[in-house]
Formats: sequence, structure tokens, C-alpha cells
Amino acid sequence: MTSFAKQLLDWFDQHGRKSLPWQTDKTPYRVWVSEIMLQQTQVATVIPYFKKFLGRFPAVDELAAATEDEVLHLWTGLGYYARARNLHITAKKIMAAHNGEFPATVDELITLPGIGRSTAGAIAAICHDTHAAILDGNVKRVLARHFTIDGWPGGTETQKLLWKKAEALTPHDRIADYTQAIMDLGATVCTRSAPDCPACPYFNSCGARINGTIGQYPGKKPKKVMPLKSTVMLIAELNRNVLLQKRPSKGLWGGLWSFPECESVNAIDSLLQSLNLEELERTVMPQFRHTFTHYHLDIEPVRVIVRETNRIAEPGEEIWFNVSAPQLIGLTKPVTKMLAELPDNEAQ
Repeated sequence: MTSFAKQLLDWFDQHGRKSLPWQTDKTPYRVWVSEIMLQQTQVATVIPYFKKFLGRFPAVDELAAATEDEVLHLWTGLGYYARARNLHITAKKIMAAHNGEFPATVDELITLPGIGRSTAGAIAAICHDTHAAILDGNVKRVLARHFTIDGWPGGTETQKLLWKKAEALTPHDRIADYTQAIMDLGATVCTRSAPDCPACPYFNSCGARINGTIGQYPGKKPKKVMPLKSTVMLIAELNRNVLLQKRPSKGLWGGLWSFPECESVNAIDSLLQSLNLEELERTVMPQFRHTFTHYHLDIEPVRVIVRETNRIAEPGEEIWFNVSAPQLIGLTKPVTKMLAELPDNEAQ
């Protein structure tokens, strides 16, 4: 075992986290769900989602048997919804192609939707003690600082160097503990900002600390100007029910329910006409901005009280959503925000 691994494991034995929800009763299913949730999301945010998700879907067969709406509803607010859709698809694939058993090897795991090299390594290492390296955001930060590896970790050459280092350092003993330990170190000590260097087992060997260049590692992603897009969302309301439409499975907010949209306030009349709805009262609500990874979206909500209608929502594509007694479906974050801001008074 390398001195790097021994120092880390000695630190983990004293200071590592051992009581996170997914660390008790470690199964490939529980570790998989946690790893997917933890992608680009903090532990504190994930814990309540994980508990609720596992409370509803305690095993892979129950997740596979669920509807997409049930899965997305429990994911609402966690973001990056493709993760939830891939979880659902993968659960079905595990039931159909693997008899309900998770593959044990990295090569098999990475064939499943949403499971990349690092997630596969984590599942194999933590659950099967397989000699497999991981390289999540926390690990990248620890390695980049300790070995002063230049460049943005998302860049091809830098990523190759980091993977090479991660594989060389992963021990053949206590692999599960090492895997958890290096993630813990990045999450609790070698943090993005204000790292607690005196508490780090590598205080005396970390190149970035010795050189006083911690802020330079890992390298920053080259900045791009974020494009700005805009849309108008129609909140068509009838007796405290609002019309929602299901978005296509692929693309922005895939599989979630959202308000009908148009390009401008001037197009609201045409949109209402296409929906066969008659306006009684209109209120333009305050515009707000929702930011995605690659662009900003300015949303202008327009609330329209509509006349009583016999119009039936298209099954599977539309629903009249009861604001007072909401259905358990997956909603986009902006929709959740707008629903919360609707006046409580009954539509007249």
C-alpha cells in the first residue's frame, strides 16, 4: 500500500464519515442511487431526497415498476433531471437484462444509462471491494492540489493525467474504505473554498499548499458568455386548476410537466385559441430568470383566468393540475415557483 493511501486511511479511521444514509446497509442499489444524486449536488442537499426516494423505492424492482411521473416527482427540485430518467431506464434494464441483479464489474456497469466510469468504479469498489478507481469532483480537487496538476479537469489531457494518478494510487486492500475516504477528504477538508489544510493528512506533502497556490487548483473551466433566451409561460387557470403540458422525454426538462409557452405576450391570444380556451381576466406576473448550465432563461409568466369549458385535457399530454390538492407529478423548478406565487383567492 502506498504511503498516500495509508495516510488517507489512517485519517479516515479517525475522521471519515461512516453514518451517511447510503453507508448503512450498503447495497449496489443504494450506492448507485446515492452516487447519481451526488453528481453535481452537495451531500446536505441529497440526504433528504435520498431518504424519501429509498422510502418509496427501497429496491430496484420497485423503481423499475414505477411510472416516470412518480420518479420525477420525487426528484423535483434536485435538478439535472436526466439523472432521474436514466435511473428509471437503468432499473428497467437491470430487471429485464440482468434478472434484477446489478452487474459487478466496471465494464458491465458503464454499459448502463447514466453510469459513467467514476460512478461504476464507486459501485464496484464500495460494494464488491473491486480494485477500481474513481474520479468525482472531490477526488479531482484533492489530486490536482496535492500533485499540482494544471488545467481544467474537464479537459482531455488533464483528465487523462488525473485518471492515471487515481488508478496508480488506489490500493488493493481496503478499497471500499479508500474510495469513501478520498471522497470524504474532498467534501469535508479539501473543499472548493476555504479548505481546512491543518486538518488534512497531506498537510506536509500537498504541492499547492507548500507553494501557496491552492486557489489555482483545480484549474478553472474556460469562461464562455452565457447566452440569454426568453419565453412566456401561460398560467391558464380555471377554479384553482391550471393547465400543464408534459414535455418530450428528451431535451430541456424532459418528461416533466410545465406551462404552455409562447415567444411573447403578444402571442398569448393565439396560444389560448390553439388551446380552445376563452380569456376572462389577465395578469402579467413579474419576470424572473432561471439559469441552466449553458444559458440563462428569462421567463415571463402570464396568468389568465379562463371561462368554464368542457375541454378535456389530452390524456398523457395535458392535465388540469389542482393547485389546492396537487397531484404527485414531476414539475419543473420554475413551475413550482410560479405555483407558489399564485394568489390564494378562488378564480371568479
